[in-house]
Amino acid sequence: VQLQASGGGLVQPGGSLKLSCTVSGHTGSDYVMGWFRQAPGKEREFVAAIRWSGGGSTYGGSKKGRFTISKNNAKNTVYLQMNSLESEDTAVYYCAAAQRLIISTMSNERNYRFWGQGTLVTVSS
Repeated sequence: VQLQASGGGLVQPGGSLKLSCTVSGHTGSDYVMGWFRQAPGKEREFVAAIRWSGGGSTYGGSKKGRFTISKNNAKNTVYLQMNSLESEDTAVYYCAAAQRLIISTMSNERNYRFWGQGTLVTVSS
């Protein structure tokens, strides 16, 4: 499984960005796709995750309401829509894939076997 994240860039506070993660290789219906981020000098943190089949999703911390994870199975792509961006959202955003996770384990990065290269989001005026 290969993951390719894209869509990062420079955005002003209050602005929006939509990240994409294109998945290639075999992914079964039991896969979970996650987004994580790592800010400079900080540990990587969970942003959101969604089931490849069924679409059930979960969010980390205060992301729900500003961030929305979605997917397009036909395009093998997972998205992260980010609104009302703040300077604290500046980070490298990574997409990741895992198998057979229950909701309570989706936020743990150690459960994800496959990782994309990351895309940088900078929120600054």
